[in-house]
Amino acid sequence: MTNERQIDWMEVKQTVKMQAIILGGMIVFIWLVEIVDAFIFQGGLDTNGIRPRTVDGLQGILFAPALHSNFSHLMANTVPLLVLGWFVLLRGFKTFAVVTVTVILVSGLGTWLTGATNSVHIGASGLVFGYFGYLLLNSWFERSLASVLWAVLVFLLYGSLIWGVLPQGNGISWQGHLFGFIGGGVAAYLLAKRPLSETNTDFSEDDGVLRIRQEDLY
Repeated sequence: MTNERQIDWMEVKQTVKMQAIILGGMIVFIWLVEIVDAFIFQGGLDTNGIRPRTVDGLQGILFAPALHSNFSHLMANTVPLLVLGWFVLLRGFKTFAVVTVTVILVSGLGTWLTGATNSVHIGASGLVFGYFGYLLLNSWFERSLASVLWAVLVFLLYGSLIWGVLPQGNGISWQGHLFGFIGGGVAAYLLAKRPLSETNTDFSEDDGVLRIRQEDLY
């Protein structure tokens, strides 16, 4: 029993360490990019953001989350990115990876398609809204007590974010927010663990064994 508990604690420590490395690495990376951009390129890297409906602007789908207009912009995204990202990471490393990639692609492509002509969209806020959307909408698709409680906690902490999906002016990329949220919803749908009652079941008359079709579990 003692050995089992020790192994469990070792696993917990390893998991927490990996979470810290992943999230910490993301935060350190975007801060290093902004430092380099501010002091070496004088903001020149920001031109690599999403430029709607231009071929060159497609590269911004990948680059935009790491680019920010200034340190105030970066700071505003850092804390919610850290908190909401950690909440998603608690669901597992694979889930975090799928949500992150889905949000970046959906948010970026949506912004590229609908953003104003000659505009440039940058910032990690699409990821922030994506994590926010995933944590809220996962409760709808999964319908478990745990997911609902997480959604309530997230809404209490960051519920005011929802207004960010509406046009606001002042140079704010509401398109990135909106499609980031949608991307989080897409990820929630793809990853949701449906209640067992929603699966189709088949009974074998020969052996009386309840069989559940494998494709209904995923």
